[in-house]
Amino acid sequence: MQMSYLCYNKTMDISSKLEALLFWKAEPVSTKKLAGFLKVEESVVFSGLDELEQKLQRRGLTIVRDGDQVMLGTAKELSSIIEEIAKEDLGKAGLETLSIILYQGPISRADVDYIRGVNSQFIIRNLLIRGLIERDENPSDARIFLYKPTLTLLSFLGLNKIKDLPEYDHVRQEIESFKKTEEGV
Repeated sequence: MQMSYLCYNKTMDISSKLEALLFWKAEPVSTKKLAGFLKVEESVVFSGLDELEQKLQRRGLTIVRDGDQVMLGTAKELSSIIEEIAKEDLGKAGLETLSIILYQGPISRADVDYIRGVNSQFIIRNLLIRGLIERDENPSDARIFLYKPTLTLLSFLGLNKIKDLPEYDHVRQEIESFKKTEEGV
């Protein structure tokens, strides 16, 4: 019922409708689905998202995008508040595992275990339950799952995309350099 009101209320602009939908969904939504909900072309959704992004500047929320998936997230300037709460909730091992997945994901549990030096099954399970990471099938081995950060995690961190992590490119280069050195040994 509420959804049809959003679709047919002509006095409300598209960015406001998108804001309401993204707030209500509280999870990533494809631009195609948003276009379907609002009965508009996908290009209208993209324009509306750009407009909403501008409206949200200097506010507590931001738009988080990953390909055609979009959701509302925490503004970067406020991410320290969320970070403090997460530190208390997750503990050192959880934060360590999240860091590995953020900078090296998609990554297998075996690789996380190798880097940490301990079994990470329980921590990965907790991160999955909290919706901070997700698992995908490994295209090269269907018996192994790969773990990667969710848009929800990026929104908690106040990031618009994974590459906005501090020193992301530098860390990735260092990891690749280390892997090449390790393979050559």
